[in-house]
Amino acid sequence: MAESVVLDPVDLHLLRLLQNDARITYRDLAAQVGVAPSTCLDRVTRLRRSGVILGHRLRLDPAKLGRGLQALLSVQVRPHRRELVGPFVERIRALPEARTVFHLTGPDDYLVHVAVADMADLQRLVLDEFTARREVARVETRLIFQQWECGPLLPPGHAQS
Repeated sequence: MAESVVLDPVDLHLLRLLQNDARITYRDLAAQVGVAPSTCLDRVTRLRRSGVILGHRLRLDPAKLGRGLQALLSVQVRPHRRELVGPFVERIRALPEARTVFHLTGPDDYLVHVAVADMADLQRLVLDEFTARREVARVETRLIFQQWECGPLLPPGHAQS
């Protein structure tokens, strides 16, 4: 498990602002935090190198890209051994339909969020990419009717304990 990074109030302020607008300029970011732009750049670079900031992503609407049906696939792999886990996860991550893969405890080994064109596409994906694999013992499919994004990781005024 990754160790936490010690963050001071300036780091936390930078992170609060960046998590809500990753496209903010360093000049504006520095002005809002009350530090020099060079200090701001140094701190954000350090936060990236330490793994606190994982990247900046562009979010796309799957429905507008012809993938209006989303589902969660609960997958059980047997035998659940390390030499099968790596290749399985890499294969699933390479699928353009896969949005997120979770490795779980409990009766299911993986939960895979997928976005597909329609029911026939979902059936093709399950049969050709999941159940056709020898290590996949079971796949259970749940359709997603609606989803909501949750709030920021660091709420306003969050203090490091």
